[in-house]
Amino acid sequence: MASISTLSNPAAQAEIVEALNQCVAETVVTTMLAQNFHWNVTGMAFGPLHDLFQKIYEDHFTGQDKLAERIKAIGGYAEGTLGGMVSRSKVAEHDDHASDREMISMMLQAQEILAETLAGASDAAAVHGDRLTEDLCIERGQVHEKFAWMLRSHL
Repeated sequence: MASISTLSNPAAQAEIVEALNQCVAETVVTTMLAQNFHWNVTGMAFGPLHDLFQKIYEDHFTGQDKLAERIKAIGGYAEGTLGGMVSRSKVAEHDDHASDREMISMMLQAQEILAETLAGASDAAAVHGDRLTEDLCIERGQVHEKFAWMLRSHL
């Protein structure tokens, strides 16, 4: 199996684990962003956006677990502190009031960042022959691209 070669090469393992930890961090921050928006969205599109934000945070909660479990499966350490994830993430938290359109735009940007980060992790895994990690990252990236399309459609 290709992933076993990752375990035998410490430098490859470290690169892939680092890339996956970046994916986890950004997924965690985006999960909380979606939950924040789910709780606080108002306006004429309240119902559909409330539901969409819930779908996003439920999906992302499962996704972050899959990514962290992959880190463990290849022998790495899955970082697990919120502070560390927030400081590492390219997705920013939002703790102020936002209009529904601003929420959509911020969530769209988060989805695009996640898709890009996952593509980078997929590329790192591919270079080192870790097809299972590559596949997981591609799968998760496609999910984020789909959410980006749905959010973009609201704008």
